[in-house]
Amino acid sequence: MRTLRYVMLAGLLGAAMSAQAAPVTYQLDPGHTMVLFTWNHFGFSNPTANLGISDGTLVFDQQNPSKSSVQVTMPLSNLDTHVTALDKHLKEPDFFDADKFPTASFKSTSVQSVGGNHYKITGDLTVHGVTKPVVLNATLNKSGKHPMTGQPAIGFNATGTLKRSDFGLGAYVPNVSDEIKLDITTEAEVPKTGAAQ
Repeated sequence: MRTLRYVMLAGLLGAAMSAQAAPVTYQLDPGHTMVLFTWNHFGFSNPTANLGISDGTLVFDQQNPSKSSVQVTMPLSNLDTHVTALDKHLKEPDFFDADKFPTASFKSTSVQSVGGNHYKITGDLTVHGVTKPVVLNATLNKSGKHPMTGQPAIGFNATGTLKRSDFGLGAYVPNVSDEIKLDITTEAEVPKTGAAQ
């Protein structure tokens, strides 16, 4: 009888551990996500713009990060430099051509743990109708129950660099830098059961 209890207990513990190790699917929160990109302007300044997101999905498996993934959509209508004239110019045909290409997107192709709470995320970034690989260096900030909603939540920061000319956005290079620095912060939650998707 004691042996049977041990077997049942071991089975329950194993099931619990398997459940904890399973990938968790989160929805990114546009209200707490910033996709910042910075460039050098004629050597004088380093302006920053926020692209933000409209929606996104994060699948995270802390025990097996290679099973993790992220996919986001970034509408050019969200572009914000805090300078109205610059917002307008960046959406014109010599830059993003937002009327023709109204969204940018990112879809991961691999996630790799590089120690501690740090991860290397490789994925396909599509901007201006061009898709190129981009590498992001991500840090897990926190995971756990959100104090306001009670839902499982998670937060990351990520950085990376790219060349805008690779995406057909080479106007004014090299006086306006070709290299773009990315700085991303995001929160995500598991949707409540029955919540609208």
